[in-house]
Amino acid sequence: MHKNPNHSKLSALPKRIIIMRHGESKGNLDNSTYSTTPDHQIPLTDVGLGQAQDAGARLRHLISTTSSTNSWRVYFYVSPYARTRSTLRELGRSFTKKRIIGVREECRIREQDFGNFQVEERMRAIKRTRERFGRFFYRFPEGESAADVYDRVSSFLESLWRDIDMKRLHHDPSHDLNFIIVSHGLTARVFLMKWFKWTVEQFERLNNLGNCEFRVIELGNGGEYSLAIHHTEEEMREWGLDADMIADQKWRVNAHRGEWNGNCPWYLNAFFDHLDDSNDNEDSDDEPPSDSSSICA
Repeated sequence: MHKNPNHSKLSALPKRIIIMRHGESKGNLDNSTYSTTPDHQIPLTDVGLGQAQDAGARLRHLISTTSSTNSWRVYFYVSPYARTRSTLRELGRSFTKKRIIGVREECRIREQDFGNFQVEERMRAIKRTRERFGRFFYRFPEGESAADVYDRVSSFLESLWRDIDMKRLHHDPSHDLNFIIVSHGLTARVFLMKWFKWTVEQFERLNNLGNCEFRVIELGNGGEYSLAIHHTEEEMREWGLDADMIADQKWRVNAHRGEWNGNCPWYLNAFFDHLDDSNDNEDSDDEPPSDSSSICA
């Protein structure tokens, strides 16, 4: 039997990375909550607790019915906020301890910092200004911008890959490993932006996740991760992905790890679409240019 030389490398990688938003919180129901309760202490509503329990059942069904082996495992990362911790506690009821190889509270995947106590009328005015300025770069007074969140999410991803490379998770490679990240709406969108190298313009078009909604980034046959393995094209369009972004997700399903998508348009064409496609005779004797500017992977 012919053995895939990359099999041992791929088996060490998580099969799925699932990023999800917390359940409904009291702040989601009533914005005035933020003026009296610190953001990190805002609890889930009863509806939010139920949403988390339902999400746990759906996650277990997803993992158990699509894994290549019955010996699958999960590892959780959770924001330190009360609403994310409660969400994890409730969804965790769907998993036995044998299935859970670890959980880590991770401060870098917390909610965007909007300041301290948030006066409702002032926040409405601030958010109107954000719409004019742009969601990604607007920094809340005494708080953060989405760009600031991007920086700490980038740091978190570096640590995550270091944990995998150094085998800190003590993962048996014969088990399908699933990372479940319980976080917040904007942080989840920034996570996807960083993972798939989306641009600021593409981020601005993304729609927020609903409470306890999740995105499944799954490992393809060649070693690249894609949303298109678990999710439909219609779903991705509803989230705000355009045709080029969806095409890239489909390409990733069978792409080999480290391979470049030469058809990815949002770097090369975004900057050099005005250039002539014909050959330049003066450079005919030069070495062929690198394709690194067309990286999507």
